[in-house]
Amino acid sequence: MVITFQANTTLDFSGESDETPAEKLMKTKIHMVFLLFAGVLAGAFPLLAHHGNASYDTSRSVTIKGTVTQYMWANPHVFLKVDGPDESGKTVNWIIEGQNAVTQAGQGWTKNMFKPGDQVVIEATPAKNGRPIARFKGRIFINGQEFKPS
Repeated sequence: MVITFQANTTLDFSGESDETPAEKLMKTKIHMVFLLFAGVLAGAFPLLAHHGNASYDTSRSVTIKGTVTQYMWANPHVFLKVDGPDESGKTVNWIIEGQNAVTQAGQGWTKNMFKPGDQVVIEATPAKNGRPIARFKGRIFINGQEFKPS
């Protein structure tokens, strides 16, 4: 199908092109580079979402006493799940966040530091929203033994 306008502009929808093979290859390469760049850019956006301490009330401290249920030694953060009683005796499921595994390892932490069933006492910074989420802040006791960071 060919459409001709009064200004001598012709649109050709027949699928045939006057491009040389070299021109087609160049367009393909440009499209591939653009798609690669767009993919890298899209993959970088989650890095900008890092929250730091913004979710935590750094003016307060809580002491969490309980039993380890899970320890996740992973990036971007190390997490510890602890079940412990609140003031009324009701069990609370705490999630305590650490730094990344590399930083924690530099402070003497290991991937086997906590095990399910360990009894812990942890000083932490609580979440601003009041949920049982915290960030490691100070002293840590595991089965009665104080952990001393290196």
